[in-house]
Amino acid sequence: MTYTGEVKVGGPADVHELADLMISKVAVGSMNNNAYLLRCRATDEQLLIDAAAEAGTLLSLIGDDGIASVVTTHRHGDHWGALAEVVAATGATTYAGARDAEGIPVATDVPVADGDTIRVGRVELTARHLVGHTPGSIALIYDDPHGHPHVFTGDCLFPGGVGNTGGDPKAFASLIDDVQHKLFEQLPDEAWVYPGHGDDTTLGAERPHLAEWRERGW
Repeated sequence: MTYTGEVKVGGPADVHELADLMISKVAVGSMNNNAYLLRCRATDEQLLIDAAAEAGTLLSLIGDDGIASVVTTHRHGDHWGALAEVVAATGATTYAGARDAEGIPVATDVPVADGDTIRVGRVELTARHLVGHTPGSIALIYDDPHGHPHVFTGDCLFPGGVGNTGGDPKAFASLIDDVQHKLFEQLPDEAWVYPGHGDDTTLGAERPHLAEWRERGW
């Protein structure tokens, strides 16, 4: 079946099958958070992005093979609500942005800085530090050698705009600058965006609207 990225809480995962990587997207919790399970096809090693809620749902998705690691995109509680249970059940190594680690009540084994590499099997993900939604939010980029990049943006980029910055002009300026310089200026229109809530998008679909986002201030 064709991947759409359209999922709902209580519904099945949607699976994006790439040449070297399988990406399973599921919606969980009262805030309709997205969690993403990445599986290296060569090694079957798995990595989870945002153990947001519903540990049972996430552990069922993970299955008997377990996960080697779990990455938390940022410190907000709706993105780590099931982290303690998932780590306890799997023994996974935890990753989070260095400046957000103190705000996550599960210990971060590996603090992540801008440009760091996180591996899942033979697949490499590059972390980009995006400041504004929180001080230490990170996005993860998989630059597929057989196709276009895939970007897991947490709450920093959605269809229709950047993440919430609480009406703080400085935080908004920081976030939109980082998103523009580290994502839009570095990656092609085909880059697929997997956000922390809601439907997927592409950089190409959002690029024409950057100026209007800046003008409106959110």
